Amino acid sequence: MNVVLPLLVFCVTLAAMEGFAYVMHRWIMHGPGWFLHASHHRPRTGMWEANDLYFVIFALPSILLLLGGVQWGWGNAATACGAGIAAYGAIYLSFHDIIVHRRVSHRYVPRSTYMKRIVQAHRLHHAVETKEGTVSFGFLVAPRPEQLKRELARRNRAGVRAPVIPAE
Repeated sequence: MNVVLPLLVFCVTLAAMEGFAYVMHRWIMHGPGWFLHASHHRPRTGMWEANDLYFVIFALPSILLLLGGVQWGWGNAATACGAGIAAYGAIYLSFHDIIVHRRVSHRYVPRSTYMKRIVQAHRLHHAVETKEGTVSFGFLVAPRPEQLKRELARRNRAGVRAPVIPAE
């Protein structure tokens, strides 16, 4: 069995998922799918939020491709594509839900320039609690935080969450 083609399909799928995730986040989640995604821009009460359904929805093509490739004879390319989608999902889960949103307790502190940049970009995305006016829709590729702050300022901070003032 030649491993080059499946490895190439896996890597291309993994890379392409960032573009897919950007498009889905920007135009679906912050568009007609806001009814689910809005829960993610509010403080979570409990373990789950409606937005978690997106994780299930986006896992379905991966599961189908993995089953098709392994069980139904669709070939190694289908398996590799399904694995690439699953790998992106695992990276997304680790970065987004664990590192940024701390849905699992940990002591990790971003130290690299890259990790600091994407964590801060994601936090700036969440500074806006409305459907419109949000910046930074990627998960693994993000503009510089200074650029995002300028964009929020240019928009007169429309939709930006008011700062929480601790009670005395």
